[in-house]
Amino acid sequence: MDIFEKLAQKAGPLGQHADESYGYYMFPKLEGEIGPRMYFRGKLMLNWSLNNYLGLANHPEVRKADAEAAQEFGLAYPMGARMMSGNSVHHEQLDRELAAFVGQEDAVLLNYGYQGMVSTIDALVDRHDVIVYDAESHACIVDGVRLHMGKRFVYKHNDIVSLEQQLQRAKKITDETGGGILVITEGVFGMTGAQGNVAEIVALKQKYNFRLFVDDAHGFGSIGDKGRGIGFEQNCNDGIDIYFGTFAKSMALIGGFIAAKKDVVKFLRYNLRSQIYAKSLPMAIVKGALKRLELIRNHPEYKEQLWTIVNALQSGLKAQGFDIGHTNSCVTPVMMKGTLPEATAVVHDLRENFGIFCSVVVYPVIPKGMILLRLIPTAAHTLEDVQTTINAFSEIRTKLESGAYRVEKLVAMGEQH
Repeated sequence: MDIFEKLAQKAGPLGQHADESYGYYMFPKLEGEIGPRMYFRGKLMLNWSLNNYLGLANHPEVRKADAEAAQEFGLAYPMGARMMSGNSVHHEQLDRELAAFVGQEDAVLLNYGYQGMVSTIDALVDRHDVIVYDAESHACIVDGVRLHMGKRFVYKHNDIVSLEQQLQRAKKITDETGGGILVITEGVFGMTGAQGNVAEIVALKQKYNFRLFVDDAHGFGSIGDKGRGIGFEQNCNDGIDIYFGTFAKSMALIGGFIAAKKDVVKFLRYNLRSQIYAKSLPMAIVKGALKRLELIRNHPEYKEQLWTIVNALQSGLKAQGFDIGHTNSCVTPVMMKGTLPEATAVVHDLRENFGIFCSVVVYPVIPKGMILLRLIPTAAHTLEDVQTTINAFSEIRTKLESGAYRVEKLVAMGEQH
């Protein structure tokens, strides 16, 4: 069979709905200034779907730093991979400041968080080693684990008993191969908002002699003392061997970093294929990241404002009887029972009649028969935004439960030209 014919026949669980969904439910276009209110298809929406936790995207000092860096350096400088010709004193400064902020000895920048995570896992382990990872790990972790030529075991989400069972299996293998064990979890799980049980995992390290790798994409900047992440939130930072942070959430930027002890970072600098064979982060990004990190360090009130909104939103939803799972982070999932077609009807009603834009998550990301509306609060939202949203959600829940959204097919919107 021709490979393109095969692709056409297996569009996938989401791709099969592309014609009805593109531009509305999937690949929507938000326009205007980044913030709590943006335009979608010409209508102003209250927006709960931006990874801009601390509201830095349009901070005047950030915009000024970005503009000045772009004016001075352009977007091309420096040219080449960092190892060859793309290094600078500013890249090295950002390495140092990030490491200090998250309580590690050193750090190395990543052009993209996703590819950096995949490449880091690939570099850390060989076929004699065993990886043990959480069942609800982000796709970048799963893809990194798939590259591993040795054994890999998955444990039930945030289940310490299941983890220990898998560690026992891993230890038997490494006792024979002479390899090591790498445990991977997340500081905050991006769909459910639940913190990883990192402190409990750290407590097992002495018994099973493993190294711990934590993806703290959603925790960096938003939890812990001054936003220093999950290790400070759970008072176990010394037990985190490798820390991953992204610029894409609290920093409202692109890129990321790995932080660890100096010898580990030294190894990664010379062995991260996604970095040594890719162009260095542009100077405008690096200078912009330095400014954002400065603001996070020096202005704890941004994080405090974020949590004022988070607490109001989550407590308000719970008071109205909504199921928001076990979130103990900024991520706010609202779970409802319903089919995929009902999910599209709910989202359509929210956007067209209530002026609220949020992300909808359905199978295969979550179980069939469930609808997850994910809200991402930011420091730029207001308490009025919170109340408006809770009122709207109460109305749509009543309509959903009464069968008002019961449709057989997706509410088809398709691309708007």
